[in-house]
Amino acid sequence: MKLSLLDRSRTRVGSPDADALPATVARAGNAEAVGYERFWVAEHHGVPGIGSGTPAVLLAAIGARTSRIRIGSGGVMLPLHQPLVVAEQFLVLDALHPDRVDLGLGRSLGFTAPVRRALRRDLDAPDSFEDDLAELRSYLAGEAEVTARPATRRSVPMYLLATGRGIDLAARLGLPVVVGGPILDSEELPGALDRYRRQFRPHLGSEPWVTISLDVLLADDDATARELALPEAWAMARSRREGEFPPLEPVAAIRGATWPAQVQSRVEASLDRTVAGSPATVRRRLGPLVERTEADELMSSASTYDRDALLASDRMLRDLVD
Repeated sequence: MKLSLLDRSRTRVGSPDADALPATVARAGNAEAVGYERFWVAEHHGVPGIGSGTPAVLLAAIGARTSRIRIGSGGVMLPLHQPLVVAEQFLVLDALHPDRVDLGLGRSLGFTAPVRRALRRDLDAPDSFEDDLAELRSYLAGEAEVTARPATRRSVPMYLLATGRGIDLAARLGLPVVVGGPILDSEELPGALDRYRRQFRPHLGSEPWVTISLDVLLADDDATARELALPEAWAMARSRREGEFPPLEPVAAIRGATWPAQVQSRVEASLDRTVAGSPATVRRRLGPLVERTEADELMSSASTYDRDALLASDRMLRDLVD
C-alpha cells in the first residue's frame, strides 16, 4: 500500500504564522528522505490555525527543496477559483517539477460567512462543480478552446476529495478518490467504494484508486502517542465551542487549562477517532480499516504541537507500513 502525508501548515501558539511554512517544507524533505509516496498541502482561508491558503505557491517551494517525492494539493477548492487559473498554476508547477505534481480538488466554500463573503462565494449559488472539473481537465489536456500555458504533452493527474455523492462523481469522471473524515466510520462506506469500483468510467486509461486520509500518530507507547494527538483534538473542540479553529497549543498548557464538560467529551471523542499509539497499536487499528476499504493508499493528515515528535512519528509510520 502506498503511504503519503497531508500537511496543513498548522500554526503554533507563541509563534508567527509564517513559521508554519518553512516547517512544512522541512517536513516534506523528511518525508522524501524516509520514502513517502507523496506530500500534499491544503487550502484553507482566514483560519488562525493554518498558515497557508495557497497550495500552488507553497508547492513551488516544496518542489524546489525536494527532488523525487510527488507533491500536490489536498486540495484546491475549485469553487473558489477559475478553472483556467488553476490549470495555469499547476502546469507551471509541472514544468518546474516534471512528473511529480498532483492536483487534488475539493468543493469547500470556506468555514465562515465572512470568509465566504471575502471569497465572493454564495452558499445559494448554482453548483457548477462537475462542469468546472470537466473544464479544468480540458485545459490540462490541451483540449480546450483556450490553451493553458505552459503547454505540455503531459497531463497533471487530478484527484477528487470526496464524501458521499462525491465518490460517485469520481467514478463517473474516472478519477482517483481521496476519502476522509466521518465517512471512514460509516457502515455505508464499503458499499460506496464497491459502487465506485464497479461504476468507474476510465478516462485515458485511468483505473479506480482509493486513498483513505486520517490522522495517524506514532510514539514508543500508547500514552505518549495519545498526548501527541491532544493539541489537535483540543483545537477541534475549541473550534466547535468558539467558532474559530485556533493554533496548536503545547500539551502542558492544555492540561493546565479549564476543561468544560462539553469540551472534555469532544476532546476524548476526537482522541478516540485518531489512530494514535505504539507501532503495534497503530497496526492493529489500521488493519481493519484498510481491509474494509481495500484502500490503495493511506494518507496521514496528523499534526501536533511538537514538530520534532511529528517528524519522528512520520518516520515510525513509514517503517510500520514499509
